[in-house]
This record gives sequence, C-alpha cells and structure tokens, in this order.
Amino acid sequence: MQSLDLPGLDLGRLRDHLDRVRPALVEGSLAAELIGGGKSNLTYRLHDDRHRWVLRRPPLGHVLATAHDMSREYQVIAALAGSSVPVPGVHLLCTDAEVLGAPFYLMDEVPGRVYRFAEDSADLGPERARALSYRLVDVLAELHAVDPSAVGLAEFGRPEGYLERQVSRWFRQFEASRSREIPGADELQRRLGRRVPASQRPAIVHGDYRLDNTVIADDDSVAAVLDWEMATLGDPLADVGLMKVYWDVSRDLPGNPVAGAVSAEAGFPPMDDLLDRYAGRTGLDLAPLPWYTAFAGYKLAVIAEGIHFRYTQGKTVGEGFSHVGDMVAPLVSSALETLLKLEAD
Repeated sequence: MQSLDLPGLDLGRLRDHLDRVRPALVEGSLAAELIGGGKSNLTYRLHDDRHRWVLRRPPLGHVLATAHDMSREYQVIAALAGSSVPVPGVHLLCTDAEVLGAPFYLMDEVPGRVYRFAEDSADLGPERARALSYRLVDVLAELHAVDPSAVGLAEFGRPEGYLERQVSRWFRQFEASRSREIPGADELQRRLGRRVPASQRPAIVHGDYRLDNTVIADDDSVAAVLDWEMATLGDPLADVGLMKVYWDVSRDLPGNPVAGAVSAEAGFPPMDDLLDRYAGRTGLDLAPLPWYTAFAGYKLAVIAEGIHFRYTQGKTVGEGFSHVGDMVAPLVSSALETLLKLEAD
C-alpha cells in the first residue's frame, strides 16, 4: 500500500474500511492520487493491482450548509444506472466521518477524456466539436426527460417552489462566504428575488452541467456525466441557464481555472444553436431563459466566493485557487446586466 497519504485521504483507514465492508473489492496494494480540475469536492483516483476507481469527498475547511452532499450525489448516480443518462458505476457510500473525516463514496473510473482547457480541445476541429456539443445537449435533454418515479427518485426533491428556494438558498450561501464587498451583489439579489419565473415542468436537475463535468469517449459520445453534488428535482431551465453561462460567459473571466475548452476557435458552435436543439427535443419555452442565465451567473459567483474564502483560510487542496476570487465581481456584473436588459425589454 502506498505510504504517502494525500490531504483528506488516509489510505490506511480507507483500506481497513474497504476490507471490512467490501472484503473482495481491493486486490493487492492500494494507491491513490489527487485528480486536478475540480475546485469543490476533492476527487482521487484509486487503483489496486487490477482495478481503477474514483473516490469523492467534501473539501477541507469551510463547508457551506447543504453543500457537498455525498449521499445525494451517490443516490442520484445509483438511481440513473441503466437509464439513458450515462453515469459511472458506484460501489459504496460511507457516511461515517470517522473513516476519512467526512462522508465519501467510491465509483468506477470511466475511460475517456475530460475537455477542460484550450489545449484539450485544440485538435477536435469544427465537425467533431459540433457533434460533441450536440451530444452534450442531447444528454441534458435525456436527463430532463427521465421520470423521477421510474428510477426511484420521486422523493429526491420538492419541485414546487424550487426556484424560490434556490434563490433564498444561494442568497444565504453568499452571506455565509462573503468576506469582502462585492459591487452590485445586493442589487442583483433584490432583482433576482423580484422576478422569479414560473416553472414549466419538473425534472431531475444536475445543478452543474457543463462540458468538463463529463467524460467523452473515443467516438466523441458522452461516456459519463460526473459531479452530481447539486442534483435535485426542480426546474430544467436552471441547468440550461447555467450551461449557457459556462459556454458564453465564464470562459472569458479572469481567474477561471477551467476556461478555454469551449471556444469558437476550437470549432464549438454558438450556444444559440444548442438552445434550438434543446427546445426542439424538450418542447420547453426558452423565452424566460435570461432570468435563469442571470441566476446561474449569481450562483457561480457564490461558488467562486466560497472557494476564495477557503483559499484565504489555507483550506484548499491542489493548484489553481489563487485567482478564483477574481471571477466573482465580473460574474455579478454580467448577471446584473442581463437582468437590467430583461427588465428594459
């Protein structure tokens, strides 16, 4: 067994736990490495002499209430197994914080590629980039078409009042992490709260759907959708608004640690093309989308501010955190501009 432990992962305690609850799972020595890219939950690649897995656990230090819920993430991935939405196979959930200091779960590592940076997508070309983009939005439409009751998720969330609760929740999250003045944040909060739209229908919502939260297979299909920590039952346009912000806005932000994979230079189509395809597959009216886009920008600002707060406390693990806080003010400004334009129309 690898003797060098990683932050948040004690291999000895983990091996003892696995041998106790899944005695036939690990064969031979167990080793681990931290997987970079994620700036929220900690993700590790594990392997023994024959198998490869991925372990997910919450971050160290300051963790916001209701965030980083490993039980929910495990539950939705397990429920979607066998559905039209590709997910990794899961092996176990541990809610006993005595093992690693926090709950965690173990899933299979899915072979494929994660497109996160400009250099990752530079060799795609327009034809492959467009096809990959359509497959990405098709999987989102497939997710939103899944009947929660049919996969055992009827009680996974409360669709009624989802948007109102989301607005209140992220307002509270911002106040819990805000350690500095953010221009326009209070005005954005007020305007978001005044214009909450009526949801068209409920669906399973991923909560952080974007290209680099998927694994892409060699044939450019979506091999697995990852990072389900914010999944619930709610308004499907919340996912669409967030995907639009990732696609059109966040790639140009200062401090963005995952900027660059999606770009016109790499051959990716404009988000409007994907919105047309999504609307055609789901039948949803996308006219209210500017509000969802503004809220998504606010949500990303809150997440970035939480990461910045943990960084200032010295509680982040890995690289790429030092400038994440630079994203917050531009995200707030862009979201506020979107709302002001919506109100003027």
